[in-house]
Amino acid sequence: MKLKKQVTVCGAAIFCVAVFSLYLMLDRVQHDPTRHQSGGNFPRSQISVLQNRIEQLEQLLEENHEIISHIKDSVLELTAHTEGQPTLPHHTPNGSWVLPPESRPSFFSVSPQDCQFALGGKGQSPDLQMMAVYSLLPFDNQDGGVWKQGFDITYEPNEWDTEPLQVFVVPHSHNDPGWIKTFDKYYYDQTQHILNSMVLKMQEDPRRRFIWSEISFFSKWWDNISAQKRAAVRRLVGNGQLEMVTGGWVMPDEANSHYFAMIDQLIEGHQWLEKNIGVTPRSGWAVDPFGYSSTMPYLLKRSNLTGMLIQRVHYAIKKHFAATQNLEFMWRQTWDPDASTDIFCHMMPFYSYDVPHTCGPDPKICCQFDFKRLPGGRINCPWKVPPRAITDANVAERAQLLLDQYRKKSKLYRSKVLLVPLGDDFRYDKPQEWDAQFLNYQRIFDFLNSQPNLHVQAQFGTLSDYFDALYKRVGIVPGMRPPGFPVLTGDFFSYADREDHYWTGYYTSRPFYKSLDRVLEAHLRLLHSLTNLKRVIINAAHYLVLRDKDTYRHDPAAPFLGMDDTRASQDSLPEKTVVKLGALPRFLVVFNPLEQERLSVVPVLVDSLHTRVLSEEGQPLPCQLSAHWGSATDVVPDVYEVSVLARLPALGLRVLQLHESFDGRAALASSVRLYLHGRDLPVRQQEAVPLHVFPAAANDFCLENQHLRACFSGRLGLLQSIRRAGEEQEQRVSSEFLVYGTRTSKDKSGAYLFLPDGEAKPYAPKDPPVVRVTEGPLFSEVTSYYQHVQIMVRLYNVPGVEGLSLEVTCLVDIRDHINKELALRFSTDIESDDIFFTDLNGFQIQPRRYQRKLPLQANFYPMPTMAYIQDLRSRLTLHTAQALGVSSLASGQLEVVLDRRLMQDDNRGLGQGLKDNKRTCNRFRLLLERRSTANKVQDGRPVSFPSLLSHLTSMHLNAEALVLPMAQEKPSPLALRSFLPLSTTLPCDFHILNLRTLQAEDDSLPSAETALILHRKGFDCSLEAKNLGFNCTTSQGRLALGSLFQGLELGSLQPTSLTLMYPLGAAPNSTSIHLDPMEIATFRIHLG
Repeated sequence: MKLKKQVTVCGAAIFCVAVFSLYLMLDRVQHDPTRHQSGGNFPRSQISVLQNRIEQLEQLLEENHEIISHIKDSVLELTAHTEGQPTLPHHTPNGSWVLPPESRPSFFSVSPQDCQFALGGKGQSPDLQMMAVYSLLPFDNQDGGVWKQGFDITYEPNEWDTEPLQVFVVPHSHNDPGWIKTFDKYYYDQTQHILNSMVLKMQEDPRRRFIWSEISFFSKWWDNISAQKRAAVRRLVGNGQLEMVTGGWVMPDEANSHYFAMIDQLIEGHQWLEKNIGVTPRSGWAVDPFGYSSTMPYLLKRSNLTGMLIQRVHYAIKKHFAATQNLEFMWRQTWDPDASTDIFCHMMPFYSYDVPHTCGPDPKICCQFDFKRLPGGRINCPWKVPPRAITDANVAERAQLLLDQYRKKSKLYRSKVLLVPLGDDFRYDKPQEWDAQFLNYQRIFDFLNSQPNLHVQAQFGTLSDYFDALYKRVGIVPGMRPPGFPVLTGDFFSYADREDHYWTGYYTSRPFYKSLDRVLEAHLRLLHSLTNLKRVIINAAHYLVLRDKDTYRHDPAAPFLGMDDTRASQDSLPEKTVVKLGALPRFLVVFNPLEQERLSVVPVLVDSLHTRVLSEEGQPLPCQLSAHWGSATDVVPDVYEVSVLARLPALGLRVLQLHESFDGRAALASSVRLYLHGRDLPVRQQEAVPLHVFPAAANDFCLENQHLRACFSGRLGLLQSIRRAGEEQEQRVSSEFLVYGTRTSKDKSGAYLFLPDGEAKPYAPKDPPVVRVTEGPLFSEVTSYYQHVQIMVRLYNVPGVEGLSLEVTCLVDIRDHINKELALRFSTDIESDDIFFTDLNGFQIQPRRYQRKLPLQANFYPMPTMAYIQDLRSRLTLHTAQALGVSSLASGQLEVVLDRRLMQDDNRGLGQGLKDNKRTCNRFRLLLERRSTANKVQDGRPVSFPSLLSHLTSMHLNAEALVLPMAQEKPSPLALRSFLPLSTTLPCDFHILNLRTLQAEDDSLPSAETALILHRKGFDCSLEAKNLGFNCTTSQGRLALGSLFQGLELGSLQPTSLTLMYPLGAAPNSTSIHLDPMEIATFRIHLG
């Protein structure tokens, strides 16, 4: 009662302040004497006066919003510590389960200013917008002659008379950290020899140059070389002969990778380079990703790089950009209003980054200048004309032939500075190749440079040598936009290297490992294995939950906390740990990896039917008891799943108690209906969980919570429709499984390529599914067992984020398929036409258009975290916990490829098919939202954002709560309490991307400094936000870091570049920061 009075009083206060503020606001706008006086002294138009008043009104509204936000925070403080005994779920007379209302109020308060960003309207339109370019091009693949995918290039011999051609030949070796061989095998067989030879051969001639990008290999080599050799490397870097390009730990895939991982590997590499060599990368080099995300140029720009290079772009795009001299451009983010994200990008024009496709348009000629292929070697030229060693007798003729290629290539660019890469995969692994390439090319350069009438200057160079020379030619500072060069927005997916060979299969290939990768990322740090990483978390959690920290004792042989699940091997699915109950309570520690408080259903396996779960204060928590199923019809004996509804503190640890209780106050049991569809199957059940077996199929049926009603096909057990609370009409959201085959011609689908034999056919299992319907107080679910896939759709009956969407889990096993791909399609009445949206690396959203002029496989795109379709009324988002390929092949459809099994290589170098499939669990969330203020003009813009609810749904899915049961089955002698690291609630558009301990000079110790990386998410306010169940406020990008961490003082705060290489200005006196929407910011902080 006291709580209700407090809430009522505070609510009334909010209302009164709002009304009074509005009154004052209007009074000031109408009767401000200074305004009238000013107007008298400086006559101006009525429009100016009106505009002035509107601006003042906006300012007053913002002040009013801040006042109300402070009052709301006060209400939270009042209510946070006055929660009474929670009421447990109960049955209503009609048989449905009802949860008690939340004892704490929740706020959704978004400043109007924070909604403006998604509306856009600022900034100039780019010269090249990739969606528009795709719509423009015919993709007709005409034969271009010697440059098969291009056109014939001509030039006038005197074009360089006034401004000579400046050529930079850039030797490189692309080293994959694991591909056909393992990382270690590549290192011992090839990479160490490349780098050892590099140190020797580069010192023989100061004119030689080399670039290197994969720091994972370089660091391994560094650990195995002498101090003398290390000093030589530092000299080579210092004098500009050796350049570290990009400087990441790897050259990351840009389609499936998450931006957390992309940033983490970039920091790992840059930190290593700074500490060991004292160098910071200036230029990006990405020759081998299969298509390019616009996330990467943003990350490179924020890491203070000034230029970048890309290669694997659709051949039709390359041809079009070459014809219009747009192969070099300023790459800008679609959401950037002020060009602050621009970075100079060079696109290579030809088929490959190997030597035959880099000197010019004719590979038959360029191959003659790859001196590794001299007669007598292991590789030769496929065009049947071998290279010839350069001698005094032939140098004039050979140099003239090569110069012709250089000139033709330079015609595709706007400047008279030319970049010519010289290398390939794992090149320069033998001293003989270093000699063959460097000696022969130097003879050619010496001849060309000695002939003034040729008007060419040729030399070895690094990537930054090229960019610096180009900027010097155009007369501007590196990083600025060269005059006349275009601005481009968008990305370069999907990639085709020839004909209709689209690299869209690898978006899904080996989904088991894509899923495992995301699990590792969710555990914050990538260590050697998931098991080791969990041990780190367990030991940290043990210490943090102790009331008396002095009692902490680390015993590796007997850890205090156990693991929530275990894996028999690295390629098996996790199995939940069964917690054994007895007379004494068992403690659970639950870790929430999110920076927002969450209300989550936490599942635990126990060995007792009579289980109660209490908070650390001894209050009972809402629980649901369910059977633990081993198969469609078999219940695992003596094992039960207890699901507890718990409020988890932001980035914190919650202590729960499990009790065996025989007094009738145990968890409430769910009920189960099992539909066998006429199949004669034995059913094993437990008495504790009510089970009703129906031999025939069910009629269509529905599940419902306070937010949603989801209806299913009784025959198939698949989702048919969704209806949101308060809406009359159901939205058709029907799901079906489909199968793609591969073509019968010579070229077939493989690990990379998707080459289907036409449209997908309906999945036709030999038996109808067994359908199991579970209904309970905290969740209800439908599980349908098919021959190759088991699909579970769960509806949580809880307030907040988890109850506002459907959880969809697909357990896929296609190990008996031959050349088949399994897809899941959702079909709706949403009038999306040919537009759909996919995310790029979990960082941003990219609109897509289904292109009817392109083959089916060209219309698939990567989906690292989400995809959606929408019309003016609704948006349907498919959130994913693993990267997969996605498309919308018709209006109202979303389709995701779940797994692929292919028996042959697709001729892209891997040398194997996809035959190592695992049982794979694909996890999704399906979120239907109502759009309240959408319009066609807004939807026509090449930029889109998720709602705040959508962002949080994705975070819940990708960062599950981690359950750590107390390992010992004896009473804990130590008092435990929950750990709440944050003292204030973060604005709900802020995300703590990483809090990363930095390495000290001494390898064995961590630094006293920490890297804090924050991301302020861009979001769309036009989607209705109701019943969110959490306190969500925004703050116009302001955050007080000084008071953020409980019990820790912020000793220092230094804004830096993304990877901590450069301080951004002097350290501020204030500990409050400001972030613009979409920006990622890194801070070097000292906590004490």
